[in-house]
Amino acid sequence: MTAAAIPQPQSRAGGAIPAIFWGGLGAAIGDIAQAFVVFRYFSASATPFRILQSIPRGIFGARTFQMGWTSACLGIVLHLTIGFTAAAVYYAASRKMRVLVERPVIFGLIYGELVFLFMYFVVMPLSAIGFPKFGIATYITGPIGHTVLVGLPIALMTRRYSR
Repeated sequence: MTAAAIPQPQSRAGGAIPAIFWGGLGAAIGDIAQAFVVFRYFSASATPFRILQSIPRGIFGARTFQMGWTSACLGIVLHLTIGFTAAAVYYAASRKMRVLVERPVIFGLIYGELVFLFMYFVVMPLSAIGFPKFGIATYITGPIGHTVLVGLPIALMTRRYSR
């Protein structure tokens, strides 16, 4: 029997779409879950609904809290969009720098921190939020949570679905 005649195991479908979808979804779910838990622990007013409302605050400013379910639903959409965008950036970079696929744990952790720094020191200051205030919850969800719950899922899914 020749090597060509031996049935080969099916390889899982790969490519950009599943890597970005699953990586972005995992990052978005991990990030919002940690926000719900950590911010609620440090502030009784930080309900999941209010946290979701706070996401479009960068667009609408303080009036986002008067918009009810509209701003909460928009918060979900924006949060998922941010997660998918972060995954797309990592995936695109991994096409040029193969080390991002070869060493997903270390570079995923680094990438999660870079996403946090970009959001807090570039995006938020340029939005209607302005420069963010830092507290213990921010230090837990940012430098600790983003590394594990944002960067790592993105890097691992990029590796899983890379050819």
